[in-house]
Order: sequence, then structure tokens, then C-alpha cells
Amino acid sequence: MVRVPVLINRRGGAASADPDIGKKAAEAFKAAGIDVDVELIEGDQCDVRCRAAAERDDALVVVGGGDGTIAAAASALIGTKTKLGILPLGTLNHFARDLGIPTDLAEAAKLIASNKERLVDVAQLNDRIFINNSAIGLYPLMVLDRDLQRKRLGRSKRLAMIVASVRMLARFGHQRLTLTMNEDKELIDTPLLFVGNNDYRIDLGAPGQRESLEDGQLCVMVMRKKTRRGFVAAGIRALLNRAREDDMERIDGVERLRVSSRRVAVPVSLDGEVVSIAPPLDYRIRKRALRVIAG
Repeated sequence: MVRVPVLINRRGGAASADPDIGKKAAEAFKAAGIDVDVELIEGDQCDVRCRAAAERDDALVVVGGGDGTIAAAASALIGTKTKLGILPLGTLNHFARDLGIPTDLAEAAKLIASNKERLVDVAQLNDRIFINNSAIGLYPLMVLDRDLQRKRLGRSKRLAMIVASVRMLARFGHQRLTLTMNEDKELIDTPLLFVGNNDYRIDLGAPGQRESLEDGQLCVMVMRKKTRRGFVAAGIRALLNRAREDDMERIDGVERLRVSSRRVAVPVSLDGEVVSIAPPLDYRIRKRALRVIAG
């Protein structure tokens, strides 16, 4: 019998905090009735190892880590016959949560053993795959500030993000962007452009969650030009489900989005990581392109 490869990012949140994570994962799969080969790998090896599994025509590869690790696996497996099993071992695990995958290791192994396959969407920016969301404007700058604080000052992720949010308000500004949504073009000035893989909720009941990953659309939201005070007020209204039409505008039915700018390069967040990309930025939805084991 061929053993199922289980690749765990040794630098991921849960894995880095638990020296026995490999042993625990092996025991969980043994109890679930799956013969596995568990390896702790570096995060930058994930896409290479998953691509090799797909080229071997492996039926299944299991990846443990956070959303960045899962996105790397997805980029290698989209359009192939190899299914992706997920062990949510990161800090937030948004993709796994929206797929109904339990964070408990034993329960996640049982779900993978059930072999319940789903074909889900992923999103793409130029040649980069993302599974959750992307943003242009203030948010990428906050992430860069947060990561710099953590590196230089050793601050926790939560504290660093709070400090970055306060600093962001001090340098509040807008970007002038030209959006081409499917075939419609619009010039905007905005402090924040959000692009999600399927529709995101922003109300207080379930902020940041998705009810489906199979609707075949990008979630495009544009914050209209605001003052600092207006920006904060709009955010509060969104959380309380009392948004006004001139706050965060949701644009429905978008499968392709081109973002043009006069800037040489634009900071863009992709699943929480920030990259600098020369415009234009071409987003598209890859419908039902990824095979996953999910609830």
C-alpha cells in the first residue's frame, strides 16, 4: 500500500510550538486508519513537494500549516487529480474554517479518512494563487509595519497589528486606481480595495467568513474616498451591519478584474503576505479548480 505524504510546515504556528507535532500527526492518522509518511519541511518547500506528488499522480497529499502554506500547496495542485487534505496548524486558518475542517488534529485526520471530496474555487493575481483575499491600499502597509515590529521588537502579532493600525491612521491616504471589472471600466480614489476568493461577510455576526467557496466570483469591495474620521466610522458601521452606500461598496458578478495605476509598483497583500507588483494587476477566479477533502 502506498503511504500518503503528510507535509507539515515546521515554522507554522502550531508546529513551531510543539516539538512532538509530527508524532501526534502520525498517531492521529493511524487511529483514523490511514498509512502516512509524515515529514516536517520548510514552508518554501511546500509547493515543490506538492507539485512532485501531483506529477506522480498521487491520489492525496496532506499539508499542515497556516493559510500561506495551504495557498502554496493549492498553487501546485490546482487543475490536477491530486486531492489536498488540510491540517489547520496555523494561527488563523481561515480557509480551513470556511471549508468546515476541524482544528483538532484527530478530528481533521478522521475527516481526511472520509475522503469527502469537494471542488472549490481559488483566486489568481497575475501568476500568483491566493485562497483567501488580496488588498491594495492601507492594509498592505499595516501588514508591512506589523511584520517589521515583530522582527525588530519581538512584539506579538496582535500587539504589532494594533500599533500598525494607529500609525496607519496617521499616514492615511488614497490611491488613484483604474478598475476594469469584466468589461466595465471605472476610475476611483480609494484608501482600500479588497478582492476575495468568493463572497466575504463583513457584519458583526461572522466578520471575515465565507458561506461558499464554489460560487465562481471574486468579492470586490471598494472603500470610497474618506477622511480619517470617516474611515473609522465606516469600519464601525460595517461591523454593526449598518453600512451606508458611500462606505464600502460591494461590486457583484466579477470574474475578472484589472487594476491599473500610474505607480511603478503597488504593495499588495495576498493571504496576509505583502508583495510589490508592477501594474497592471490582473485578478481572476479559477472555478472549482482545487480538489480538497472538506466537511
